[in-house]
Amino acid sequence: MEKVFVAQRVATKLFASENAVDAAMVETAELMADLMKARKDLGISAVVGDRAATKLAEAMSALSQARSAMVEAHSELNETKLRLGIRTKLAGVEEKNQGTRTTGEAGLRQVI
Repeated sequence: MEKVFVAQRVATKLFASENAVDAAMVETAELMADLMKARKDLGISAVVGDRAATKLAEAMSALSQARSAMVEAHSELNETKLRLGIRTKLAGVEEKNQGTRTTGEAGLRQVI
């Protein structure tokens, strides 16, 4: 199998993993906001649910660390791609600038 296709398969999984961590961070932040709003709406003391809020904050911190690790992994994999002699741009599903595809499928384009 050609290196470029193997690299594309890995890149697709990398992009999906990065998006999953981001989505988990968003969901956790929304849960924290809803927890705070629920406490206010019900007019209950800040003491109620404090341990749960603390645990959610710990989860958000862990997700932030996971996100940083994914960014570092992305950088390392990019270096590995170059060391393997793969000179194509592995474009993901996320729009990063005007020229990136957003069709839902990762694509390849030649970089000169």
